[in-house]
Amino acid sequence: MINNKINIEQNILESQNRIISRIRNNNAVEFNNTGKNKLYHIVTYGCQLNNADSEILSGFLNEMGFMNTNNINESDLVVFNTCCVRENAELKLYGNIGALKNLKKSKPEMIIAVCGCMMQQKHSVDTIKNKYKHIDLIFGTNNVHVFPELLEKILNEKNTIIEVIESKSTIIEGLPVFRKDKHKAWVTIMYGCNNFCSYCIVPYVRGRERSRKPQSIIEEVKNLALDSYKEITLLGQNVNSYGKDFSEPYDFADLLQDINNIDGIERIRFMTSHPKDITDKLINTIKDCGKICEHLHLPFQAGSNKILKLMNRKYTKEEYLYKIEKIKKALPDIALTTDIIVGFPGETEEDFEETLDIVKKVQFDQAFTFIYSKRKGTPAFDMKDSITKKEKHKNFDKLIEIQNEISKKINDTYLGKTVEVLVDGISKNNLNRYTGRTRTGKIVNFSGENNLPGELVYVKVKEAYSWYLGGELHDTKSYPDDETVF
Repeated sequence: MINNKINIEQNILESQNRIISRIRNNNAVEFNNTGKNKLYHIVTYGCQLNNADSEILSGFLNEMGFMNTNNINESDLVVFNTCCVRENAELKLYGNIGALKNLKKSKPEMIIAVCGCMMQQKHSVDTIKNKYKHIDLIFGTNNVHVFPELLEKILNEKNTIIEVIESKSTIIEGLPVFRKDKHKAWVTIMYGCNNFCSYCIVPYVRGRERSRKPQSIIEEVKNLALDSYKEITLLGQNVNSYGKDFSEPYDFADLLQDINNIDGIERIRFMTSHPKDITDKLINTIKDCGKICEHLHLPFQAGSNKILKLMNRKYTKEEYLYKIEKIKKALPDIALTTDIIVGFPGETEEDFEETLDIVKKVQFDQAFTFIYSKRKGTPAFDMKDSITKKEKHKNFDKLIEIQNEISKKINDTYLGKTVEVLVDGISKNNLNRYTGRTRTGKIVNFSGENNLPGELVYVKVKEAYSWYLGGELHDTKSYPDDETVF
């Protein structure tokens, strides 16, 4: 049975590689005739897993002889990689693909593709098929590995193609990946989700949990280390569930330990964790492995046990706070971040106060807050509200105000300290400064010299705000012990 699966995966890869070669040769002939490269542009919505899928699509396209462009108007191929977790992302997509209708008329040879989580929902596919007839290709999250095959069909047949596999049990290894960053990388360790939170569409569009084999992940990370990558982020809808589908015992903590032993990697991050699956073994592994960053993202979503039960989160407020207490005891320097939903159906003012109580007790470094967005196909879709839209927004604003004060208070403790920063590049908000992150995930904007992106540097913190720190490049390469902070 295992050999059959390996043969199927090899056959798929070999088939796609043959197609890649044919398209690359055609593009080379066209370049020789016209002197112009075929250009592509990918628009990605949603989470890091979508970004990882877009890196695979980019990898395919680069191997096929396409070149990336930031100008959508000059593109020969545009791909929209969609998200359906919140309504705003869906509305943005419809607006953006609608805006391309006239461009498609003036450039009929241009190919427009829509893929990702939204395309795993029949009603979304039907909307695009009926209202946006200039779209050439629609495919889902489970079709990414056969993208070259789908593209070749479009190039040859010139008709709209819709290919959406409802579920996929196998994981295809060895797909090409093009990473824009040269110093940090996403590494997907598992796909799908088994939690079925009542507000969440992910299990329906990404399928059940499937863990990549440890050997494949470790080999990928070793190759990243050889390519001088300094930081990796392990991705999964619930990384704490990693390995539960294996026949032999091997869990997320084991994987972290093995990756920590790989030479060359300086920092290890991961997301996202589910509170119900945080174990003592995992906490101790984070404590004992020096490369794992002192940052844990642990969404609690709501503070009321009544709402947590309606959300199907499988833990109570008391259990969450108990785990936070254990984490802080074992990891006193840990930076904690979280996700919070405001206005879930059935939430009253009293329930919302329970949420504020957790925020005040835990003192999160940051919180990513959202007003509940109905998702068709989830159990919560038909649940009724207990408060008005206006009251939801009032509560949301109150939560933001309280969390911003907490974030500022925590960031103030960094003033005068020296922090280790992995430099990402020039700050988007201030072109005269660089930006990067501390091990605790803090954004730091600072003045410095040229050729810093990808380097680990030390920055003296001079400014503290709710969302970031400001500072100056430390004047020595040494890390003064009396100022050390993550």
